[in-house]
Amino acid sequence: MENVRPFPHQADHDDLNLLDSERFVLGTAMNDARTVHIMRGLIRGADFSKPAHELIWNTICALVDRGAATLYTSVAAELDRTKELRRAGGLPYLTILADYVGGGDADHWASKVRAASDLRTEADLGRRIVQAATAEGAEPGVSVTFIDDYLQRQKERAAGRSGDPADALLAELLDASSLDNMPVLEPLVGDLLHLDSLARIIGPSGHMKSFVVIDIAAHVGTGKPWHGHHVRQGTVVYLVAEGARGIRKRVRAWEKHNGVKMDHVLFMPRPVQTRGPEWDTFIEAMRRLQPALIIIDTQARVSVGVEENSNTELGIVVERLDDLRRATEACVLVIHHTGHIGEHGRGASAAKGALQSEFHVSKKGDNASNIIVTFKVGKQKDDEEGDDLQFGLKVVTLDGEQKPDGRPVTSVVLESLDLTQNGPLPGTAGYIAQQLDQAGVPAHYGRDRLRSECIRIGIQARTELLAEVARIRKHKTGQNGTEHLSPNLSPALPTTPDPIPGTGTGKTPGQTCPGQDGDSTGQAVDPTCPLPPPLGRGQVEQPAPCCTVCDTPLHGYRLDRGYTTCLEHDTPAA
Repeated sequence: MENVRPFPHQADHDDLNLLDSERFVLGTAMNDARTVHIMRGLIRGADFSKPAHELIWNTICALVDRGAATLYTSVAAELDRTKELRRAGGLPYLTILADYVGGGDADHWASKVRAASDLRTEADLGRRIVQAATAEGAEPGVSVTFIDDYLQRQKERAAGRSGDPADALLAELLDASSLDNMPVLEPLVGDLLHLDSLARIIGPSGHMKSFVVIDIAAHVGTGKPWHGHHVRQGTVVYLVAEGARGIRKRVRAWEKHNGVKMDHVLFMPRPVQTRGPEWDTFIEAMRRLQPALIIIDTQARVSVGVEENSNTELGIVVERLDDLRRATEACVLVIHHTGHIGEHGRGASAAKGALQSEFHVSKKGDNASNIIVTFKVGKQKDDEEGDDLQFGLKVVTLDGEQKPDGRPVTSVVLESLDLTQNGPLPGTAGYIAQQLDQAGVPAHYGRDRLRSECIRIGIQARTELLAEVARIRKHKTGQNGTEHLSPNLSPALPTTPDPIPGTGTGKTPGQTCPGQDGDSTGQAVDPTCPLPPPLGRGQVEQPAPCCTVCDTPLHGYRLDRGYTTCLEHDTPAA
């Protein structure tokens, strides 16, 4: 084909396709000068296979640099001024090129021209190597210089195809319409975590951060939805920089609880320092593996020696983490501790600005039966923050494992309270009351008797919580939302002033009816007290309300005034 540089081992139709790509580049540039900056970041004049096209492209770039129009008539006038119009094909050919308009695909056509140029360069490299190796008197190693030269030129061209760094930067500028061509965030875990992003989970020490993270890792590795959030399955790398010895139990507990093996989750059981030379090796290893999620546990353990209160030093750590993200396009999830006060990540604030997402994990409760773990969205750069998530803990016994004293080996796993809990949250007074009701424990039992019943049916509850449990259960047995009064007791029993101690009147403080001397319970009934009304047909005698602390029956004014305890444990109802 006339005026076309040799392109070894290519069919004629490939040459035609290449020439069409070059024509679309030139036609688009003539019709819209704004696309020239985009294409100059990808190609230069020497990338064109046809010398006439190289000449036309260089002329267009010169007009753009002067701020002049790039219409085909302007290009023709400039070529005529430089005495190059005939070599470029003349005005008729420029008119034909003006009809090749690539629309919004300028970068597409430029990329095709660039790819073809790179292939020609590689083919030329191969030809030179073959010629040098087969020449008479050839010596080994001579062709290495060709390879070194090729790699250096490719490196320079990657830095800026035009050779001008300013042009390379200008080529990266996008207008508003070009923003639609930018890649969007790809979800990894619902709207919480995304591929090619930097995220962080913060929280006080000992507040279940690692348990939350290993649960996320397991769901990404297996592809299981994470507590109602869609998951994109992929390989997970968990860099366990602290607490590596406890990770095995957590994994085995999760596998037993979920009934599946934790596949596609890999563990690095030691730290790799972000500011050390090994971090570059780690980046290269992850680039080859291409995981979807990389977990760094914790930020402090991979930045030893860094002054975390210095924005300058911490900024370097963040940049090294971002290097890992750019090389892998994975979600890099970092675990970090909060300070002693507040809910902010410990140290300088340089890290937060670079984060796509940040979450806060905290817990309430003191044992597995009543601990509630809250997962709060603290930052989402491009999405709404969403609602908090709450988890309970379930103790899992590991099969076939025992401690030296014979006790079973256990660990805990997360259970979503938002998805599975329809009643009160575990560990609350309402939850314990519900469990006691289901076990058939009488509703009038006070705190001390409830403690024994909780032990009997395997419920763990703090002593100070049981008084509230007793109040809730007795409140439920009343009518119209109030505690009931026993039909054997009248709410209108007359009361008399408390006698002076030692007067022998037969009444002691706290009594509503005369009783035996020295008895403060008022259980003896005076004949003058009015009798309760008789039970009607179908009515069942109800037990008398009792003190929520010592289970002593309550009478008279203690009930009238809303007390739920006897005089000895004088505490008015809330």
